[in-house]
Amino acid sequence: MTTNTPYQLAVVMTSVREGRFGPVITNWFLDRAKQRDDVSLSLIDLAESPHGLSAGVAAADAVVVIVPEYNHSYPGPFKSALDATGPEWHAKPVGFVSYGGISGGLRAVEHLRPVFAELHAMTIRETVSFPYAWDNFGPDGEHRDAEGADIAATTLLNQLNWWAIALRDARRVRPYAG
Repeated sequence: MTTNTPYQLAVVMTSVREGRFGPVITNWFLDRAKQRDDVSLSLIDLAESPHGLSAGVAAADAVVVIVPEYNHSYPGPFKSALDATGPEWHAKPVGFVSYGGISGGLRAVEHLRPVFAELHAMTIRETVSFPYAWDNFGPDGEHRDAEGADIAATTLLNQLNWWAIALRDARRVRPYAG
């Protein structure tokens, strides 16, 4: 029984550093997601609510992780937050928006994929990635290659939509046992 009800998307901002660039990336992504009628959004900012991850993910049908690359991986506080969770992630799709230096945060994403597999989450193949993000976003918060970035976000959100609804409906019919 498939429904047309918008899916609940939690967007997780994982950087907690002072002076972080994460809010620019997060706001950019939220602006794109808000233009869709197939999604209902919530924001989880680990810097403001380090213990809010569990409840936010439990209430979501899908999650997008906004992740910087620190030392060829993802932020340590996010690892701690992930380690404090478990069943909240079961049978839920996870997408990534990454940023960093030359790799655009893709090394952080690749380190996260096996972590999410262990949490029984399904990661989306397509990733939105911003190399040298701090040089490529203007003071208005818009990416200088708006068309390319928008295409990447649309592709991610389209794939996430399919998985979010399919897995939400499947969990309703037959709860995931892990």
